Amino acid sequence: MRGLLYIIAVILVIGWIFGFFFNHAGSLIHVLLVIAIIALLLGIIRRA
Repeated sequence: MRGLLYIIAVILVIGWIFGFFFNHAGSLIHVLLVIAIIALLLGIIRRA
């Protein structure tokens, strides 16, 4: 399950980077970044 969270987080961060540079999706990209950060934090908290 941890691996899946990290894969999802990486995909969301990559999507945020593309959206940041191409600026087509607007605020949706920032929501994806927040979700990715939450997923990473949950993975770190569950590991500890």
